[in-house]
Amino acid sequence: MFEQLKLKQLLKELKRIFEELPDLRKGRNSQYEMADAGMGAFSVFFTQSPSFLAHQEEMKRNKGRSNAESLFELVNIPSDNHIRGLLDPVLPKQLAPMYRMVFQGLEQNGILDTFRSYSNSLLIALDGTEEFSSQKIHCLNCSHRELANGKTNYFHSVLTPVFVQAGNEHVISLEPEFITPQDGHEKQDCEIAAGKRWISVYGKYYARWNVTILGDDLFSRQPFCQALKENNLHFILVCKPDSHSYLYDSLAFLAAQGTLGIYQKRIWNGKHGEVYTYRYANNLPLHGGKDAMLVNWAELTITHEETNEVVYKNAFITDFEVRENNVEAIVRDGRARWKIENENNNVLKTKGYHLEHNFGHGSQHLSSVLLSLNLLAFLFHTVMGLVDEKYRLLRQVLRKRQTFFQDVETLLRYFLFDSWDDLFVFMCKGLELDTS
Repeated sequence: MFEQLKLKQLLKELKRIFEELPDLRKGRNSQYEMADAGMGAFSVFFTQSPSFLAHQEEMKRNKGRSNAESLFELVNIPSDNHIRGLLDPVLPKQLAPMYRMVFQGLEQNGILDTFRSYSNSLLIALDGTEEFSSQKIHCLNCSHRELANGKTNYFHSVLTPVFVQAGNEHVISLEPEFITPQDGHEKQDCEIAAGKRWISVYGKYYARWNVTILGDDLFSRQPFCQALKENNLHFILVCKPDSHSYLYDSLAFLAAQGTLGIYQKRIWNGKHGEVYTYRYANNLPLHGGKDAMLVNWAELTITHEETNEVVYKNAFITDFEVRENNVEAIVRDGRARWKIENENNNVLKTKGYHLEHNFGHGSQHLSSVLLSLNLLAFLFHTVMGLVDEKYRLLRQVLRKRQTFFQDVETLLRYFLFDSWDDLFVFMCKGLELDTS
């Protein structure tokens, strides 16, 4: 059970991907293999320890062997400069097969089914995030913006799709799409263009598992919605009045006629009552043109029962028919989009992964490759939280992610472990945890 999702197997697959990458070095300096560079960089992100490789070099000198070898299967420990030089020419998309392998493992072991939501659908949330910014360092793949002071700010952004589910603390990372200057395009790349590219490359594959795409108001435009339908994908997308005036004029007409669907319920939040008011309608034109796509609409307004203060309000367009008996579920899934911010981007930026830190920029693709390895490290930890009982128990007991990684860093600096399971057993015994 879960054999292909165990950490040892995941690391073997990642190493195999690096071993198959072309070596573009010129000259005779071939002391370090591509796999050493790739796994060396990955080890830093996975342990969340910037000094991990330096500590392992010291352990190698003192003990004759290191955790870099036993846990990450490095043959030689490369320097930071060697890693940067070897990985700079690598295209980030060459790491994409790792995401597919993890997805297939989760699907085959039934874990993916535990993420299903309304209409037995899997929810993929799309959102972009900035992962590098500088006024000095830049490369050909940087985007840029002109600042008020006349200077230029260079930055990298990425679209980070994830499987989400309302009430589920885990998110499952999928193949990222980098927002970079595109060949043959005069305009700068943007989040919506990256979203279309991601859908064109991966949409039909994931659609086989009955997928619903979630996104903010940026995505709720006809070209993107049509791209989703052409790839057999459902959607629940935020829809704001100021960007969809024609649709909201239609809603105002229905409301005036008394034909807008309305459903209310009261919920006690532990402190006071709240009134949930759902409004919904079907077959509305997305814009005022003759070729307007028809969409369905749902809105939730939450008000304080005593003060009548509005504490939440949002609305969504969807291709699901909205009725009184399903409007709650559709809105619940639409609101799950925020998990890409809370459980994904925010964790990557503030909980040890240092997403916005410049680990190395390079002149070609280094920044994006290192980000990909950071995302994979996060994905591997997510998988372990789903399938490894000892890991899950440790994370529950140590609570803070930072505490867990501080303990791991210290143990890997001073003790040699033959396997990850040995490390987790050692930690469980030290904490007197019952793993029987």
